[in-house]
Amino acid sequence: MKTLLLTGFEPFLHFSINPTMRIVQDLNGQQVGDYKIHSEVLSVDFKKSGNQIIEHLKNIEPDAVISLGLAGGRYKITPERIAININDGEADNSGNTPVDEVIQQEGPDGYMSTLPISAMVGRLIEEGLPAEISNTAGTYLCNHVMYQSLHFASTHNKQIPAGFIHIPASHELAIQHGKIPSWSHEDLKKAALTCIKVLSEQKY
Repeated sequence: MKTLLLTGFEPFLHFSINPTMRIVQDLNGQQVGDYKIHSEVLSVDFKKSGNQIIEHLKNIEPDAVISLGLAGGRYKITPERIAININDGEADNSGNTPVDEVIQQEGPDGYMSTLPISAMVGRLIEEGLPAEISNTAGTYLCNHVMYQSLHFASTHNKQIPAGFIHIPASHELAIQHGKIPSWSHEDLKKAALTCIKVLSEQKY
């Protein structure tokens, strides 16, 4: 049995709920194809989250990594194509506000996702779930975690699929914030499971 490290985030900024947190908690321990899911919730903190996912990679030694993040305002499931070596953005939950900060001094400018993102998008659309590849993960914590996990895999010769998927807001968040696109929790969870199923069908 293979192990999939599935991560989400705690609530952040003006979002009192983070649907990724509930999704990963719901899916923890489930088996999808050849993978058993091991879930973790990461801090929204530039100084902590990268170290947290690296520690999980060291301790769990997963065979694959999928990190989920909330993109409030997007209306599709969007697997990310690339993470860039920059921290920049609004204050995190600890008040850190990096500007043009390099994530890894000796790291490359970017890392491409090693997840089967095209196949994931195709399957999601087949399942009636709007999806497309995103070419920017931003420069906030989602990009940070994606970069850190891919950098760790690259520098430790871990030939494992790893990457990041952004999801839309949940209905609960749309009720709070008004005019933002939203999905039901069940559809968000179905989308995550669909992506994991696609991953499980690949040969690595």
